[in-house]
Amino acid sequence: MPSFLFISLLLSFIHFSFSLPSIGVTYSTTTTTASPPPDKISATISTLKIPNVRLPDADPSLIKAFAFTNTSLFLSIPNPLLPAVAANRSLALRWLYRHVLPFYPRSKITLISVGNAVLDSVAEQDFTPYLLPAMRNLHLALHELGIKKIPVSTTFSFFSTITTAFPPSSAEFQQPAGDLIIKPLLQFLEETNSSFLINLYPYNLYRLNSEIPVGFALFQDYPFNFRDDLVTGVRYFNLFDMMADSVLTAMAVMGYESVPVIVAETGWPSGGGEAGEVEANEAYAEMYLKGLVRHLKSGVGTPLKKDGVAEVYVYELMDHEGGNNDNNKVKGRKWGILTENMTRKFNVQISSGVKNYGLMGIFLFLIAIFYAFP
Repeated sequence: MPSFLFISLLLSFIHFSFSLPSIGVTYSTTTTTASPPPDKISATISTLKIPNVRLPDADPSLIKAFAFTNTSLFLSIPNPLLPAVAANRSLALRWLYRHVLPFYPRSKITLISVGNAVLDSVAEQDFTPYLLPAMRNLHLALHELGIKKIPVSTTFSFFSTITTAFPPSSAEFQQPAGDLIIKPLLQFLEETNSSFLINLYPYNLYRLNSEIPVGFALFQDYPFNFRDDLVTGVRYFNLFDMMADSVLTAMAVMGYESVPVIVAETGWPSGGGEAGEVEANEAYAEMYLKGLVRHLKSGVGTPLKKDGVAEVYVYELMDHEGGNNDNNKVKGRKWGILTENMTRKFNVQISSGVKNYGLMGIFLFLIAIFYAFP
């Protein structure tokens, strides 16, 4: 019995200490050109062995195409629907009857974001008063339908949410949105076992700060390629971790450091954009993606959190003719890992692969074998 308990504890330690973040990709449609058939998108995702897909445009035919594929789907409700869903739970049920109930669980829907980057659109139309009521209505509607394993959240943009990334220990949520919107939302996420979703683009922060070396943003191992947080003494070797830890710090300030963080969007453009964007090229885009995947698969987490972020979604699956179709991004930039013709641009293996337990995991496993067979 003692040996059995010891082995159980060791295996539990290995499992919880070395779980890797899941890596996925965003697939967004475009209104300017015809999109590939949903079955082709699903088949491409399966061929690339990408385990998670974020669908900002939750078209029912696309959701259906992922049935029995074991690909996890992260759906979104567009911002203009928030007022209606917030005002009437029956409208939340109507959305679920169209986008979830006909396909779940054959299509593996694992997360729903109510809106995307709502703080970015306040100047045009303020959806923030409807955000939390809409999330609550959707959560309750899911439970009315007997679906209790699909968490509900919303997605924020780093630049409209976090005060600073230099240093991460000084980061807070921007006010007044921090106290009025984000704090009660974090309480909801904690109560419902959901996650905090954030769009995190080192490329954009690098473009805004000329003091950031491009290698630091691209996960490159150059001499002196680090930045120190002089408050905590923590040393950072890439910009992604600095931004992630800024989010974690802001959450900890509000008392919600235990809520998991999911990076809903990240990436590096391979072309297009505004004049002078010389860093938007295929070589840098491939360096960023390879560095990101290597870093996430290493299992080291971030300096402030060994578990790091729970999931990361690369933006995006494929280029669109004329650039991206997202109003929150500079028109013309090409973010895809595939071309418009769905051919591969980079030699990057995004699939999560087998968990790497590292030397410590192997050492503990050998100890377990020794005690099991004295």
